[in-house]
Amino acid sequence: MDEMKRASELTVVEICAGAGGQSLGLHLAGFRHTLAVELDRDAAQTLELNLSRLAAAEGQPEPKVAVGDVADESVWNPTEHAGVSLLAGGVPCPPFSIAGKQLGSSDERDLFAWAVEAAGRMQPDAVLLENVRGLSMPRFAGYRQAVLDRLAELGYRADWRLLEAKDYGVPQLRPRFILVALREEFAPYFAWPEPTPAVQTVGAALYDLMAENGWPGAEAWAKGADRVAPTVVGGSKKHGGPDLGPTRAKREWRALGVDGLGIADAAPGPDVPVDFVPKLTNQMVARIQGWSGHAYEWDFAERKGRKTTTYRQIGNAFPPPVARAVGVAIASALRKDGTPSGRHGAGSHDEVYRALREHPGFVSFAGLRKALGGSLTDSDIERRIDFISRDFEVEVRVRRGVSMYKLGEWRAFRGQANHARHEVFAVDRLRAKVS
Repeated sequence: MDEMKRASELTVVEICAGAGGQSLGLHLAGFRHTLAVELDRDAAQTLELNLSRLAAAEGQPEPKVAVGDVADESVWNPTEHAGVSLLAGGVPCPPFSIAGKQLGSSDERDLFAWAVEAAGRMQPDAVLLENVRGLSMPRFAGYRQAVLDRLAELGYRADWRLLEAKDYGVPQLRPRFILVALREEFAPYFAWPEPTPAVQTVGAALYDLMAENGWPGAEAWAKGADRVAPTVVGGSKKHGGPDLGPTRAKREWRALGVDGLGIADAAPGPDVPVDFVPKLTNQMVARIQGWSGHAYEWDFAERKGRKTTTYRQIGNAFPPPVARAVGVAIASALRKDGTPSGRHGAGSHDEVYRALREHPGFVSFAGLRKALGGSLTDSDIERRIDFISRDFEVEVRVRRGVSMYKLGEWRAFRGQANHARHEVFAVDRLRAKVS
C-alpha cells in the first residue's frame, strides 16, 4: 500500500478490547477496526454488537471480533494482520495495580511484553497500549525500559505518559499510563494531546439522569456533587457484585452524595425524600466513564438479570474521550501533519537497567557508578537492582568480598513455548479466572 493511501485509510487491530471504550474513541479519531480480540464473552458480545452497527452505518466491512486468549494463535495470528496502521489495546492491569501485589512479569496475566512482540510480527505504523498508574511507579522502571529498548530494536520510537481522564472532559480522575510507539518516519510528528480547558463535575454530568424519574432532590444533589468522581472500579469475576470501589473510594463517593455500596436499577422516583443518598445506575456509570456527548450510543450486552456483567464491562473500560484524544494525536502523526519536533521517544526510564544490559559481563556497584557518571548512590543502585530482579533474572557473584551483578533473561511472557503462563490457560476452568 502506498504511503498516501495508507495514511488515508487508518486501520486498527485492538487486543484485550474489553467492551469497547478504546474502540469507540479510536473510531471517533478516524480509525476503522479490522479485528478486535477479547477474552470475556459478555464484553465481546458488546463489541460485536456496536462495531457491526458502526460499520453498517458507514457502509464499511464488518470487523471480526475474536473471542479467547489473545496469545492463542488459534484465536488470531498477528502475522496475518501485517501492515495495519495501529495495534492498540488495554492489556491486563492486575500485574501492575497498586491495589494488587504488583508481580509484574511474574503474574501470568502480564501481556505487555507479548504485545510488543506481536507488534514486531505485525509491523504496524503505530502502537498504543494503556494500563494503570501503577506501571509508572519506580518498581517498574526496568520493565518500562525493557519495553522501550525492545521497541527500538523493532524500529519504533516510544515513550510513556500518565494521562488523567478528567483532563479530557471525563467527570472522574482515572489516571491511565499510556505507551505510544511510532515507526521512525512518523515519530517526529507525534505530540501528546493537550488537556481540554473545561472540567466536568459529577453533578453536571448526571443531573438529567438523576432527575428523569421525578426525584425532587435531584437539583440539590447535583449542586452538591460539584467535583469529579474518584476512579470507577470495574472489579473482577473473583469478587462479588458491583460496587464503586474500596473503602476509601466509597468515602469519596459518599462525599459526592452517592451510595457506593451497589448499583441501582433506576434513578430515584418522585416519592423519594429530598435528602436521600442515591446509588448510581449502569447508565450513570457509563456517562462517568465518558460514554456520552458523541454521535453514537453504545449498547451493552447484558444477560437477563445480570447487571453485574454490564457494570464490569463499563467499569473496566478505557474512557472513550481519552482514547479519542490519543487516537487523534496518532492519526495526525501518521498523516505527518504539522512540523516535526523530533522529541517523542527521547526519554529514559532506568539507567541502572541500561547499564546492566550494556555491560558484557558481571559488574560491581563501583562499575555501575562509573557507567552512570556518579548520578546515583550505592543505596539507589541497590534499590534499583532489587526492583529489576523481580522482573529479570539477575545473577550475583561475590569476588573478594565484592558483589557483582549480571542481567539475565526477562521473565515476561513473550510467547515462549515453555513459559508458566501456558499452564494457567491449559484448562478452560482456569482460563475464565484470568481477567
